[in-house]
Parts: sequence; structure tokens; C-alpha cells
Amino acid sequence: MDAPRYDSLTALLVNCSLSPQEEQSHTGRLLDVVDHLMSGAGVSVDRLHAVSHDIAPGVQPDMREHGIATDDWPSLWPRVEAADIVVLGTPLWLGEESSVCRRVIERLYAMSGLLNDAGQSIYYGKVGGAVITGNEDGVKHTSMSLLFSLQHLGMVIPPQADCGWLGEIGPGPSYADPREDADPVGFDNDFTRRNATIMSWNLMHTAHLLREAGGLPTYGNDRNALGDGELFGYAAPRPVAGQG
Repeated sequence: MDAPRYDSLTALLVNCSLSPQEEQSHTGRLLDVVDHLMSGAGVSVDRLHAVSHDIAPGVQPDMREHGIATDDWPSLWPRVEAADIVVLGTPLWLGEESSVCRRVIERLYAMSGLLNDAGQSIYYGKVGGAVITGNEDGVKHTSMSLLFSLQHLGMVIPPQADCGWLGEIGPGPSYADPREDADPVGFDNDFTRRNATIMSWNLMHTAHLLREAGGLPTYGNDRNALGDGELFGYAAPRPVAGQG
């Protein structure tokens, strides 16, 4: 079976590790797998190490206009806007995504008032995925939170759009830590290898389908038309006597 090529697509992989050195990030190592699969299919991959930038807290497009001295988010936003695929990668801390990841989601939300040329959310036409690493439970729980956030903003979430790796519960080695006389930790895990592969290809397939279709149809989601009073077939339900 010949592998498809997706040379026209761009992916942004956001590493929300707390590690200031990206090369020491376990989450970054699993994102390397996604990068390899996508790059091999011709996708132009952009890597963003979030903690290397001064991303201010807040839910406004530019927090410098709201009393914060520095904010790199406005300069980073064009990289998000250009991407067909957005993958959020995060480690687990106390069973949840990192504080850096939550801040990135809040700043993505800050741009949700922007519309594309069709009057839809600026995120329409993009697809989203999640990569989780850690040595405690929480991959599925955290993926639910991240993928819900991305779809709420307007991204399409393909089937099986997450992957992760967990070690033994409690303190211990993390993904890609070295081992004596064996591949690094996690590299031989069939579940992680399978899900990383499925996620990467499904993200690419879906982004390609959206691009070929010219995005989602505008009927029912054109916010300019909705603001002008267009109801797109909506009618308030009539109450039924005797029911709460």
C-alpha cells in the first residue's frame, strides 16, 4: 500500500513541558515520533516549545494592552493561524495537563472571537490532537480536556486523535529515558507506537479532506449571519403541558 503524500499541509506541535531545555523533555520525545510520521508524509512541521516564550496569562489577544509588561503570544499567533494541524503535547502533573498547557489553551481561547473569510470561527478548517506523557494515570482524562477545548474553539477532532505513554505508577523512568542494553523507555511499547501512528495519520487525512472540501459548509455556523438575525431553521421548542 502506497503511503499518501500531504505536502500542502502544515502542522504545529506545541510542547507544553515544564522543562526549560526542550532536548530534555519527555513530551518532546514523543512529539518527535509525530514529527517523524508527518514530515515523512510531506507535512511542513513547526515545533513550538511553549515555556521558551513569555506567554502571559489571560484570555485577551494581547495582554500588554491589559496591564502586563511582556507577552509573546501576539508574535506566536501567526504560527497557529498558519497551521492545518495543531497538536498539544503535555506531561502529567497530579493527573492533569501542565500549567503551561492550560495557559496555551487560554490564549487559544483569547483568539476565538476572530472569524475566517466565511464568517466562521478562525479555527474552522483546522484539526486538533493531544500527546500526553507521564508516570501516573491520566492520559485519557487529560486528552478529554484538551480535545474538548480544541473542538469547542472550532477545530475538528478526528477519530483516535490522542496518544500517550505511562510508566509504572509512582516515581520512575519517563518516556525516552535511557536503559542499559535496551531501547529507551517506552520505545518498545506497542500501545504507544500504535496510537501515535493512528493519531498522526488520522490528523493528516482529516486535514487533507477539509482542505479538499474547502472547509466546513457555512450554513448554520456563519456568525456574521447569525448576528444579523438569520436563524438557519432554528425555532424555539413549544412547551408541552405537564412536563418540567
